[in-house]
Amino acid sequence: MDAKHTLDRRRFLGRAAKAAAAAVAAPLIVPRAALGGPGYVAANDRLALGTIGCGGQGSGDMGAILGSGQVELVAACDVYQPHRERAAQRGREGVRTYNDFRDLLGRDDIDIVNIGTPDHWHALIAIAACQAGKDIYLQKPMTLTIREGRALVDAVRRYNRILQVGSQQRSEFSFRRACELVRSGRIGKVQYVDTRIGGNPTCGYDGFGPVPDGMDWEMYLGPAPWVPYNRHRTFWDFRWFWDYSGGNMTDWGAHHNDIAQWGLGTDATGPVEITGAGEFPTSGLMETPVRFQAAFRYGDGREVRCSSEGNMCTFHGADGWIECNRGGHLKASKPEIVNEPLGPGDVHLYESDNHYQNFVDCVRTRREPVCPVEVGHRSVSVCHLGNISIRLGRPIRWDPEKEEIVGDEEAARWVGKPMRKPWHL
Repeated sequence: MDAKHTLDRRRFLGRAAKAAAAAVAAPLIVPRAALGGPGYVAANDRLALGTIGCGGQGSGDMGAILGSGQVELVAACDVYQPHRERAAQRGREGVRTYNDFRDLLGRDDIDIVNIGTPDHWHALIAIAACQAGKDIYLQKPMTLTIREGRALVDAVRRYNRILQVGSQQRSEFSFRRACELVRSGRIGKVQYVDTRIGGNPTCGYDGFGPVPDGMDWEMYLGPAPWVPYNRHRTFWDFRWFWDYSGGNMTDWGAHHNDIAQWGLGTDATGPVEITGAGEFPTSGLMETPVRFQAAFRYGDGREVRCSSEGNMCTFHGADGWIECNRGGHLKASKPEIVNEPLGPGDVHLYESDNHYQNFVDCVRTRREPVCPVEVGHRSVSVCHLGNISIRLGRPIRWDPEKEEIVGDEEAARWVGKPMRKPWHL
């Protein structure tokens, strides 16, 4: 990173500190989202959106947020010029484009940001957004490491920000109802949850090539180790490299293992023992295991059993099972319980039927969203622990209160990850 970028970073941090201090000292100059007070939306008061990471997922999230009709796109940032220019066309005339997220966050007219970058950038950008006084829609998995997750939770709380994690299954009826039925005792005492999240692909060696026109490869890598450009490390395929992501364990696992946590009522804790194994590629570029499995045992003896075979989330209890998936898929061993209404004594979970609208509503009301930062952190921590056990090929023990791996110094080092200078938490 050259001197200019380092200077720009200092300048951004200075602006962010001033913005945070002003938000505490003078509530009347916080972003427009908070001006009306809880539950009140001022006439013609659209939230100003800056979107960071404008590829497929980021662009999709941006469009869904704009679909609320209460948000206006004012800025787009991506290290790949064609992506940011394409995103800018989704807004009205005058949308500014940026290569460096700090330039976007330095604007005091932006209320909310949508972060859809590769995973290794999530924590740094989201923490900087908190410091700059922005509310955040952050695509899952929330972070690349467990340590990053705790740092982001602390930042959201310190700066009093709204952060919605993009684990949108919490805003789908079939998943919510399955969890309500399970927690209301319809299948008896839960014994285990079967989460199936699909395997990881592999590819051959196709060599390194020139960086595409319009791509800032140095900024793309950011805190990750420097390597020559290869197309498989970008766009969709970044998921299969440990420097940027955790494969399907943190991709689909951040969905189905999140639902397992919701159904078990363990949103504020986690497993105590993890046993994983995987079959890794023997050739080619990609690093994540082709097939894998991991068992997560909780303190009360219940388990989440996650595997790369298929795609489904099924709760198994002493008196039957409940199965849920996307597209309204909701089945049970006793079909009649699926349509059985919940009574006043049953568990009623947070109700959201649109993940993006829920985010926008919570920005205005300052209510916690359906998938807030602590939930996102705890759910992806399960996935990170699974990957650690799979990569080491041995069981690990976890203290969910201290958030520490117990009795294994080598494994404990994997809770965090060094960042390439000058980037750091």
